[in-house]
Amino acid sequence: MKAVETFLRVEHKYPLTAAQAVQFMELAGKYLRPDIYPEYELHNIYYDTEANEIAVHCLNKPEYKEKLRLRSYGDPEPGTTVYLEIKKKFREDGAKRRIPMTEKQASDYIEYGKRPEADNRQIAGEIDYIVSRCDLKPKIFIAYHRKAFSGINESDVRITFDTDIRFRTGNVSLHESGEEKYITGQDDVLMEIKVSGRYPYWLMKILSEMKLVRSSFSKYGMIYSELLRQSEEKRASAAVLTETEYRNMMNRKEKVCLVQF
Repeated sequence: MKAVETFLRVEHKYPLTAAQAVQFMELAGKYLRPDIYPEYELHNIYYDTEANEIAVHCLNKPEYKEKLRLRSYGDPEPGTTVYLEIKKKFREDGAKRRIPMTEKQASDYIEYGKRPEADNRQIAGEIDYIVSRCDLKPKIFIAYHRKAFSGINESDVRITFDTDIRFRTGNVSLHESGEEKYITGQDDVLMEIKVSGRYPYWLMKILSEMKLVRSSFSKYGMIYSELLRQSEEKRASAAVLTETEYRNMMNRKEKVCLVQF
């Protein structure tokens, strides 16, 4: 396993409409070029505890947070390289550290503790630490389509556009099943700006002209929040139904009493 990768950068997210994405590229096109991999599907498994402690911690917006995920580019074939990644963020500074392995090796590692060999022991150790201290389980599959661009004159600038964001909580794997639910509509685009330093002037100017507002959007956090909201609605609905049934029952009892007396 030689393809060890580390990314240190600031990542900012901007929810856009499809029309805004087109407008942004019309203004920024002369400063950007298609990335080395310009368009692809991303499949991810996010790991968490049974009580979703990682998701809850991240939603509380702490200064430091971390997540563990397994990522592939599209549906992986047997033996295809996938990446086990640990994402860390302190305030606005983010780091992504990952080691390559196969999907089976990742499953054996998370479920049975069989860690595969890795060239970079430090990254493997960091992943080991979060795996060993948390009883992690594959909680959710998240997929989306991505278009990626990089700066022509600024090598550290990378801008991506994610669409068709969808998820599945059952039979979690890196493979799409057709049972996924969408959290974005056809007109929704999530733009991410990734830089290792400050924004270049042209980028700041375009964001200002378009009045684009940065968001704390998290795909995993948003999906967890939506699932939590749906669960609370179901409980509330069940509670109302129970109360209604109770009142009906009491009404029937009162009628019986009136007849008797």
